[in-house]
Order: sequence, then structure tokens, then C-alpha cells
Amino acid sequence: MLDVVIMAAGLGTRMKSRTAKVLHAVGGRPLVAHVVRAAAAIGADRLVTVVGHQAESVEAAVRRAAEGAGIRSIHFALQAEQFGTGHAVQQAAGYLEGDTVLVLSGDVPMLEATTLRALVDCHALETNAATLLSVRLADPAGYGRIVRSASGSFERIVEHRDATEAERSIDEINAGIYAFDRAKLLPALGRLSTGNDQGEYYLTDVLGMLVADGDRVGVVCHGDAAELAGINTRRELAETEARLKLRTLGRLMDSGVTIVDPLTTYVDDTVTVGRDTVLHPGTVLSGDSVVGEGCEIGPNAQLVDARLADDVHVRAMSVVEKASIAAGGRIGPFARIRPGTELGAGVHIGNFVEVKNSVLGAGAKANHLTYLGDAEVGANSNIGAGTVTCNYDGKNKHRTTIGERVYIGSDTMLVAPVTVGDGAKTGAGSVVTKDVEPDTLVVGVPARVVPKPNS
Repeated sequence: MLDVVIMAAGLGTRMKSRTAKVLHAVGGRPLVAHVVRAAAAIGADRLVTVVGHQAESVEAAVRRAAEGAGIRSIHFALQAEQFGTGHAVQQAAGYLEGDTVLVLSGDVPMLEATTLRALVDCHALETNAATLLSVRLADPAGYGRIVRSASGSFERIVEHRDATEAERSIDEINAGIYAFDRAKLLPALGRLSTGNDQGEYYLTDVLGMLVADGDRVGVVCHGDAAELAGINTRRELAETEARLKLRTLGRLMDSGVTIVDPLTTYVDDTVTVGRDTVLHPGTVLSGDSVVGEGCEIGPNAQLVDARLADDVHVRAMSVVEKASIAAGGRIGPFARIRPGTELGAGVHIGNFVEVKNSVLGAGAKANHLTYLGDAEVGANSNIGAGTVTCNYDGKNKHRTTIGERVYIGSDTMLVAPVTVGDGAKTGAGSVVTKDVEPDTLVVGVPARVVPKPNS
């Protein structure tokens, strides 16, 4: 049974932020959510997150990520005051049940599940009391150094501020990621002291204790320092965002997505894109957006929590937010599709058209300079240029219902609540204040029915 402890209690003073460090986002997710997903990917049975600053918000972010990734045993340990990494794990100790305990930091978003799997497998294969990840740095200043014996085995970790000049010359540093035998970890936690320069309980001291007790501590030296890098500053946040973006774009291209210019295309790690879709320069896909196969997005288009079926084109300068578009939709250029909108198969929304909280049936078209808010538009209806659904009376929003095969003339004002029946037409410049019966023509201000010949 594998337990995972994530240390996520600190504020992160170097971020210069009122927001807890692990809640800052890269790739569309909070830092801590990336770590949770990596833990889930290696089959974590139990997740214990140590929280402190903004505990409720951190707990909410962790729970969302854990439940979304399939972890069911989720626990939180409060570290009201932060007295070091050893103190953090002490708070989690009462929740631990597994034979192996993996200890992670909540600010390492590039961490790969394959790396954690290699660590856990090495720990089990060598039957270590503890196993840690290390990495070699050209400039190791500020990091804890791995001190090895003459034979190359692990002896201890010395923190930078406690290290001698000789120890500071060591380039192998502690990555802060550990696997422990729980039966060895718990007693050692109780023996920690604050006899160091910072006056804190160091989790790294547990490793030295285990060696002194005659237990084996293993080291897995990892080759990619960037993957194991923690986030401490806004600069590092931006650098990691750039690296994660390139990883995400690379994964998409490998799966069959065409990205015309990766340097100017931004796709969150949370986004799904189908094969044979083309992303043009300046495209931004964020949140939980899902894009089908054979779509074409951009240039300079933005999707936020959008759902696009196959063969949808979102043309230049268009925005789709919290909306869905069925197969064959054509959007833009310069269109805005706002939350709550559902566009049916083959719908055309043209330049300078805004659609909000509306449903358009298959084949409906609004090609020019139109506002459709709180509306239902039937299949194969055509909305003329300059049409406005006047949905707000100053206090409340009202709905407009337009039937199938309706022709709305240019510059028509539809004063909600109002219904236009199937097959009806409005003349250009009409102001519709009353319901329009099916298959009738209304014109004027206010709009009146034009009698049919011989009626």
C-alpha cells in the first residue's frame, strides 16, 4: 500500500503574494494539482496533504485534483505553524497506514509519474529504509548537499547554511522527494531536534539517523534538474510555465495535432485536442477545453472551458468561453461566444456577432453584427445583420424564442420576452414587441403583421 504525503503548508514569501504558493497556477492548474496528478498516476492509495496558509483553499484545490484523478482516500493535516519539513511530516504521521510513504513538495509541477515510479521501484528492489531523488547542478548554492562515503553510498544531507566549504563544493543536491519505509520513518520522526542554523526540524535528518542505525538509504540521481525544480519566485513560475507549455505542445503534436508556430501558441495542460486539428499562431486554449478532430483554431483565437466537436472552425480574433459547438460549426472572425451557449451542427456565427446563454439549432446562421442573448433559435433560421435580442429590461433578463426556418431581417429589435413562430419573417428595421405567429411577416415600429394576399 502506497501513501503519499504532500507538503503544502507554506505561504512562499519570495513569491511576494497574498496567495499561498501552491495555489499559483501553471499550465492551467495550481502547482499542487500537478503534484497530486503525478501521485495518482503511480497508484497512490492514500493522499495526505499538509496544509497551513490558506488551508481551506489549498484543501479545495487538492480535493478537486485528487477526486478528478481517481484518488478516494484523501486526508489533510494542519501545520498551523511551520517549523520545517520534518515538522510537516510529523503532522501527517497519524494518517499514514501504507508500508511505503512517498513524501513530495507541493511546488514541483513538472514532476513526472515515471520519475516517481522509478524511485518507488528502486526503493522496493533495494529494500531500503529510505530512498531519495538527487540531481547534479552547475550552481548548487542554496540547496542541501548529498554527502557520500568513500564507496559512494549515502551518508547524510547537509543544508547549505550548515555546510562547510568542502561540503558546499558538492554538486549533487537533494531534490526533496523521498520514499520511506513507514516502520522506519515514524520512530525517526520522534527523534528529530532543532539543533541547526534555522532552528527547524529537518526531514533530511531522518536519513542520517537511519544510516547511523545501520539501515540502508538509497539515492536515485535524476538527469533532468528542470523536472525536479521547485517554484519559489515569479520568475521561476514564468520559466516553468514556458517549459510546461512546450511539453504540452510536444505531446499534442506527437498525437497528430498541427501547431503552426509553437512559440506563439498557448495550450494548458488541462486541454484535450483531437488529431488533424490545426492550431494557428496566437491561439490560446485554456481550462477544461476539449477540441475534436479536424478542427481549425485561430489565428489569435481563444477557447476557455469550451467544448468543440469535430470539424469546427474558430476563425481569427474569436473567443469561445464555457460554450459548446457541435460538428461543422463555423465561428468568426471577430465573434464572441459567451457562457451557456450551445450551437448545433453546422451553425454559422460570423464577424462581430455575440452570443450569450443561447441555443441555436442545426444550420442556424447569424453572420453579421448581431447580439443574441438568452435566446433559442430554431434549425435553419437566418438572423440578419444588426439584429438584437433586447433581453434586459433594467431589472430582469428575459428570453427570446425564434422557431425553425425563420428569417429575421436586418436591424430587427426583438424585445423579450417574445416568440417568433416557425417560418415567420421580420422586415428590416422592425421592432418586435409581441409574439409573431408562424408563417407570418411583420414589419415596422412597433412591428405589425402584413396581411397575406387574398386573405
